[in-house]
Amino acid sequence: MNSDGVTITKHRGRVLIVEDGSRFRQMLTRAIGGMGFDPRPVDCAEAAIPALEDEITEIALVDLGLPGMSGLELCRYLRKHFPSVQIVILTGFGDLEAAKQAIRLDVVDFLTKPCDHRELRTALERALERHADAARHPDGEAGTPPGTGGKTAGDLSEKRAQTIEQIERRHILDAIERNNGNRSKAAKELGISVRTLYYRLSRYKTLGQLDPENPAS
Repeated sequence: MNSDGVTITKHRGRVLIVEDGSRFRQMLTRAIGGMGFDPRPVDCAEAAIPALEDEITEIALVDLGLPGMSGLELCRYLRKHFPSVQIVILTGFGDLEAAKQAIRLDVVDFLTKPCDHRELRTALERALERHADAARHPDGEAGTPPGTGGKTAGDLSEKRAQTIEQIERRHILDAIERNNGNRSKAAKELGISVRTLYYRLSRYKTLGQLDPENPAS
């Protein structure tokens, strides 16, 4: 509360939300605000850039599937011009190839759309920690980015590649469940061939990554 008796809310950090879907953007804005962060929603990458120039921003939550300037292009721009901003990526199934490229940009986390609130909170907490860590150690150590617990860049790339595989599997199994086990409909929704879908499921089964009670099994 200031001298005029007005209550001032101290936010934990500003989160730029770059998401073109209005309903999902509104949901993210409410959820992130409820977590104690200061959300700044925009609907495209082109609007994100002036927002970054106008206000200090700790975290950018970026949808890869943006119209116009892509989410991946925005992430590259952030790394070049706003290196202290920590990036959390939102992916749909069609964004997975771009997500694999984003691994090299040292993003904090990848979240599937729609994302679970607990996963969102965990990703933002991790991003905030990394931002604070980077501020304390601006030079960092060679091959060891701030907030990585001493892991090398190679270790992190391998871990994030595994994360992308997990995201892909989740998208596929969720699509099959939404379509009541109909693999043809699931493949159409995902934009892949039924043959590709069967190949992925066969691989998951070989690796022991399928639940026996799941309709995909």
